[in-house]
Amino acid sequence: MTQDNLIEVITENRLPHYEPYGWHHWPEHPWLAYQFRRGLGETQEGGGAVSEVFQAASRMIPGDLESWHKEWKHIGDRNWDRGEEADSKGHVRTAMNCFLRAADYYRQAEFFLKPNDPRRLPTFERMEACSHRFLLSLNPAGEIVDIPYENGVPICGYFVRSPYPIDRQPVLICMGGLDSIKDEMWFMQARGALQRGIAVLMIDGPGQGGTLRRHGVPNRVDTEVPIGKCIDWLEARSDIDPSRIAICGSSLGGYYAARAGCYEHRLAACIAHGAIWAITDLWGEASEDHGLAEHIKWVFGCESMKESMQKAKDFTLDGHLDSMQCPFLVMHGGHDVLTVSQAQKVYDYGKSKGKDVTLRLLSEEETGAEHCQHDNPTIGQEILGDWLADRFGIDQRALLKSSSTGFSL
Repeated sequence: MTQDNLIEVITENRLPHYEPYGWHHWPEHPWLAYQFRRGLGETQEGGGAVSEVFQAASRMIPGDLESWHKEWKHIGDRNWDRGEEADSKGHVRTAMNCFLRAADYYRQAEFFLKPNDPRRLPTFERMEACSHRFLLSLNPAGEIVDIPYENGVPICGYFVRSPYPIDRQPVLICMGGLDSIKDEMWFMQARGALQRGIAVLMIDGPGQGGTLRRHGVPNRVDTEVPIGKCIDWLEARSDIDPSRIAICGSSLGGYYAARAGCYEHRLAACIAHGAIWAITDLWGEASEDHGLAEHIKWVFGCESMKESMQKAKDFTLDGHLDSMQCPFLVMHGGHDVLTVSQAQKVYDYGKSKGKDVTLRLLSEEETGAEHCQHDNPTIGQEILGDWLADRFGIDQRALLKSSSTGFSL
């Protein structure tokens, strides 16, 4: 089995090269190389153009976070301006493409800014503005939603119906993890679901995206509570099938989704897209110089890594996975640079408790072997989309014939 924490390893080959987990652009700066690999992969789902992404990288100073922000923002601004011009001329499809690319470029530009950096929230909200321009142009149009949560604070989200003629559609609740957000879910989960007749609710839960940035809400261990609020909101709609609501969580969201699936029994299926057995097994010894220390402390609402990991002790599936009642997919890269052993542990424990659990480890040969299939998110969307369509009893051939538009995204 591949060793854990490869993301900390500087390879012998210091030139840009290909590894089992994908393109490794800056071997001497593995955290930045990982994030670049993530953005590069999302180009194939509409989150960028390959040439623009490499152009930005060529202008960055390796290891310099200011140039990282500057160059991603530059290509984000360029696509925003091009999208505005195209829209003014009625070139709606070009505008949509530009805004979708810009959204992911701004996400990258925001990524390494410190939580208190005055540029962080404006960059994040420019990313959201791009997402809004794209989603509102879809047919049917996406919805920008605030789901009632606690103390007057909403869960920020996007709801999109699939364009197929299904009155009451099944739904996938899509959520990220430590640093992935609702806007990125289009490139990781949502598009594949929509292509298969499944509506999506992409959310920023506690400790994520707009719910953290605008409202200061940190994460919580009992994710069944915010997911329960999302299901309440969905059940109040007349256009969804309440018996076919599933959840998928990416990265740390693999823990969030699984925990919700253990106790929120209205969920008909659960997907851990990058599985986490216990956070402290992964980061328990991490110090203040960890590559994501600032973000971890922000998400956990703590002042130090020590305090964060004290809170994180409760974030484990041990003793909880026993309560899972729905079908459960663990989808994981076989060369995940964070961990592979945790996925195996989640699967083995679930099987030992007689759960309906499937493990899908992606290999180097097929690609998609990186964390959350960042090297090839298309194969990740295909696997999770097909698994969910099968569980929901969706006949994909019949579905395609039901559309007069020859729908594609």
